[in-house]
Amino acid sequence: MAEQGLSEDDYAEVANWETSDRFTPRERVAIEYADLFGRDHLAMDDDFWSRLRAEWADDEILDLSVLLANFLGLGRLTQVLDPHISCPLEI
Repeated sequence: MAEQGLSEDDYAEVANWETSDRFTPRERVAIEYADLFGRDHLAMDDDFWSRLRAEWADDEILDLSVLLANFLGLGRLTQVLDPHISCPLEI
């Protein structure tokens, strides 16, 4: 059975997504979307949306957007509340 998912090398290469040959055009524009979504969502211009829609269907873009919003929101929540210090949870 073929292994699925990302390898450790893939994760390490994400920082170089713009120049790396490790990612397909579809993966590259998804990484760009995640980067813009988290750092500069107002920079998503018509050219970007054309490139994203060339690789991803609208329903896939919606799914990707929901995932990005959830991960970004949860990341910010943990930074704001710092649950390990300000509100420790006993499990």
